[in-house]
Amino acid sequence: MYQTVADFIAEWNKEAVLTQKVLDGLTDESLLQQVYPEGRTLGRIAWHFVTSIPDFLVEFGVPMAKVPNPDEVPSAKEIAETFSTVSAHAAIALREHWTDDTLKQIRNAFGRMESNATILMGLIKHIVHHRGQVTVLMRQAGVPVPAIYGPPKEGWAQLGRTPPL
Repeated sequence: MYQTVADFIAEWNKEAVLTQKVLDGLTDESLLQQVYPEGRTLGRIAWHFVTSIPDFLVEFGVPMAKVPNPDEVPSAKEIAETFSTVSAHAAIALREHWTDDTLKQIRNAFGRMESNATILMGLIKHIVHHRGQVTVLMRQAGVPVPAIYGPPKEGWAQLGRTPPL
């Protein structure tokens, strides 16, 4: 659990670098990859978690500009650029508007009483959850998957090892 805003921002920035690697690998064609015929596309999922960052933080009292046109999935380049901007602004807004004591405050979050620290952890988990979905769809779309917490299948060969089963 985060004890300080600086603790959260350090983890936020590390996860943002990993998420940026994923988003930078997207192509406009890959954005059309669907989970199943009636399901969301890779582009919709990626755009959802990017645009939800300011929505989420504003909901919990952190002033941030919302992303314009959140219902219209832009190009792969625009998704990656918007994430870069939004993630940097989120860190700045939290540093400027929250204190370590703010993290301890309890509030209603989606029907549960949670500390602000737990709420922020939920934001990171939300992004990580959707980032995982995006990487599966990238593979299905034939787009190289970057290393996140370890090498992708192709990365094991570069290490001279067989991927684990």
